[in-house]
This record gives sequence, structure tokens and C-alpha cells, in this order.
Amino acid sequence: MKLNLQKPLVIFDLETTGLDLVKDRVIQLSYIKVYPDGREERVNKLINPEKPIPVEVQALTGITDDMVKDQPTFKQLATTLSNAFTGCDFAGFNSNHFDVPLLAEEFLRAGIDFDFSKCRLIDAQSIFHKLERRNLAAAYKFYCGRRMEDDFEAHRADQDTEATYRVLMGELDMYTLERQQELGENPEGRVLKNDMQFLSEFSRQNNNVDFAGRIVWAEQKDKAGNPVLDAEGNPKMIEVFNFGKHKGVPVADVLRFDPGYYSWILGGDFTYNTKQVLTRIRLRESQR
Repeated sequence: MKLNLQKPLVIFDLETTGLDLVKDRVIQLSYIKVYPDGREERVNKLINPEKPIPVEVQALTGITDDMVKDQPTFKQLATTLSNAFTGCDFAGFNSNHFDVPLLAEEFLRAGIDFDFSKCRLIDAQSIFHKLERRNLAAAYKFYCGRRMEDDFEAHRADQDTEATYRVLMGELDMYTLERQQELGENPEGRVLKNDMQFLSEFSRQNNNVDFAGRIVWAEQKDKAGNPVLDAEGNPKMIEVFNFGKHKGVPVADVLRFDPGYYSWILGGDFTYNTKQVLTRIRLRESQR
């Protein structure tokens, strides 16, 4: 099946020094850029994280300090990557929870404001878990009919990127109306549209405004506690804090009655993306 694309789709995977969005860094980035005309461009880069790679990560990925010491840093690659990714949608496996947030952090550390909010983010793992609830190896066996370990080397970004691309294509092949009817399945909720907007919305598992979930979307309420509706009759959504003493309070209200909270967050151990989102809200509110 050919992907139905209106703009390029970047299927990607990262290997990193760890799982901390603030402290850890990328050591390998691999992506397949699929164009609307079907062309495919593959890129695989080792990256110098400018810090030692933990022994357990070296054992898991096979990527050593010696392998990355002469490689470019993310900051050195950031402009090239930003240019390659501009105007694209993104897909990965567990990417909405980790890879996209960490990639956003790396861009911000490099001084590049890459706005992922303008991109559709498709998570093949989220799709898989909603419909079958397993992991990448099981997904590969289920959708591709082969064992992942027979086709790929484990825990390498370029290998996992290829597997994720095949899984996503397999998901689109599996969850057509015709295929579900052939299998005798009730197609209710089990049909995927070959459309990046649909897949992005289907992949979404939370109401996060920032990737770390410090700020989330919530229904706006009137003074009586009733939902405020828009012109189409749908609840209006506003940003609220999701932690700390102002949890559940609209961000705009906190910026007004407790302006020091903004300074505290900017000076605290929060992700650059959280600070970026909060600053954008502050600038928006100041212009009203």
C-alpha cells in the first residue's frame, strides 16, 4: 500500500544516552523521508552526545564512546536537520511519548525553535496498542509475518526505523474495511484511514500541550462550573497546569495573579519545550 501523503512523512527513531528529557542526549538518529510521489530518502547518523554513554546503553545498542567521539554534535547537525524536517509530518514507534519530545529538546538546546505543533505526529505503537496491545517485535511479527530478530539487529535506530516503517504500512493494509470484513471482524473502530491527519489523531493518547505534560488541555468552565461551548457546540479547551500548587488552574489566570510562577519555571529544572510553550502562552495573553 502506498501512503496517502499531502506532504513528506519522516519515519524516525533515536538511540539516546538515557530516558531523561532534560539530561540525556541523542547518540543515533535514523529516518526515512517518504515524499508524496513515493520517493524515499534514508538517513542514518551517529551523533556525539558530548557526554559519556552509560555502559548499559553501550551494551544495549552496540554504540560506544569511541564510535561517536569524532562524530558531529546535534548542534552541528541541527540546521541541516531542521531544513530537512520543515514542512513534514512525523511517525515513529513510541515516538509521541519519547522520541519527538527529546528531539524537540535537542533542537531547542541548539537554539532552533522547531515547532512540532505544526506537524501531524503519528505513533505506530499507539495505533498498535489501541488495536492489538503489544510491542514492536510482536507488531512486526503480527503485521509483517516474520520475526524481527531474523531481519534486524536489535536496539539500533536505523534497524528500528525500517521495522517501524513496515509496521505502519502493515497496519494500513490490515485495517481496511475490506480486510476486516474478510477476517469476519466487526469493523467498528478497527478501520484506519490512509490519511495523516486521521492517523495523527488516532495516535494521540493524552491532552498534553507541552511534551512533558506539565501543561494540558482542559474544558473551559463558566462561573457555574458548566462547560463553555464554541460556535459548533463543542466544549472550548484552554491550557491548565498539570502539576504543583496551581494544578488544574488555567495558565492564563496564573500568569495574571502569580507572575512569579513564570519566572520560577523558567529558572527551574523543566524541559526547554515546557518553557517554550509557557512563553508562547504568556506572549499571546500579553497581546490580548
